[in-house]
Amino acid sequence: MPRPSATEYGSFHQTYINYTSGKDYSILVQQYNDRIIDAWNAIPTEKINFAYAPDKWTIKQMLQHVIDTERIFAYRALSIARGETTPLLGFDENAYAQHGKAVHRNWKEMIAEWKIVRQSTNMLFASFTEEDLKQKGTASNLPLSVNATGFIIFGHALHHLHVLKERYGI
Repeated sequence: MPRPSATEYGSFHQTYINYTSGKDYSILVQQYNDRIIDAWNAIPTEKINFAYAPDKWTIKQMLQHVIDTERIFAYRALSIARGETTPLLGFDENAYAQHGKAVHRNWKEMIAEWKIVRQSTNMLFASFTEEDLKQKGTASNLPLSVNATGFIIFGHALHHLHVLKERYGI
């Protein structure tokens, strides 16, 4: 399946798709999966509660956000692939972060969870047929294909690695 066209997602998601290269999900896995996991795994424990400014997320909160977002987008891909026609709701990432209670979580357990979520998403996308990947639906009042969702998932994770580098010095 080729890279998604602009008709497969809302313009909001272009930023995430721009973080990726490659023509299909399996190539994204080869190029980015280990890099993303290794980057989070390499963060020194003494920095995980750091936020670069007041009212910004800590690194732990950011990881919880990445985990939550990947789960939500994997659900969207599954729903659309299975023929869901009801528009899927958006979510407020700041409300999720507030209620996620990352500050009370164990960092090593969060990293382990992240690895499992990544593996689960990869297995989900490996199960999709070409026809599944072509399916289109609506999420957050925007068009979304199953194919585009895979690129968005990786691009979102890569975006946050960029934020860690630029704003958190990681």
